Amino acid sequence: DVLNQKARTLGIDVAFQKEGLIRRAKRLIVFDMDSTLIQAEVINELARAHGCYNHVAEITERAMQGEINFEESLRARVALLKGLPTEALDRLSSSLPLMTGATSLCQSVKRLGYKTAVLSGGFMFAAESIQKRLELDYAYANRLEQKDGRLTGDLNGDIMTPQRKANLLEVIATHEGISLEQTVAVGDGANDALMLEKAGLGIAFHAKSYLKARADTSISAGGLERILYFLGHSGFDISTMNR
Repeated sequence: DVLNQKARTLGIDVAFQKEGLIRRAKRLIVFDMDSTLIQAEVINELARAHGCYNHVAEITERAMQGEINFEESLRARVALLKGLPTEALDRLSSSLPLMTGATSLCQSVKRLGYKTAVLSGGFMFAAESIQKRLELDYAYANRLEQKDGRLTGDLNGDIMTPQRKANLLEVIATHEGISLEQTVAVGDGANDALMLEKAGLGIAFHAKSYLKARADTSISAGGLERILYFLGHSGFDISTMNR
């Protein structure tokens, strides 16, 4: 506790991990999207464009804190988007701000031979955009139903629940012939908890207290590139990896 308090004062992170070969032998890393790979909550930005930002943002925050059921909160927020022109999705997907360190981290793990995925409780139009920009191997998210150029306020297909995130982590690992012990999951909200618990290494990134309590370790300062330290790489390794 004393060490953690000192770390918070200095604006640094302290993490304890068991040393061993597996620490340096991870082969799959999966990410949440909103407030993890990007510096935005997509549903909040859609709500801003539709004039219902405050209502949607309040529900989003309660869901991320684990105060209300994720699927229930998602359906309630999507219903408020009914009538939004689909052209708003195109405008938003092209302007989503990447999280600090996202490009560096993804380039680094790609060079190290990792498989990568975004598993998002957000929306597929944004996840596909981020997949392309970061050259990720997999992308899964919810699909907004559209009709006559507008959102209907409903969803198509399976909902990306916390359990489905965890299940997809295992499905991808099995498909790639990777053991769960060799997987890493990164997220920031309550709906990422099961995914982080399933992974060999679960990292809470600038996360709510609910998730920090359930993660193996956390990052509260700096960008995503700091994850490379948790994977067994030194500062020198990181500084030279993408030259």
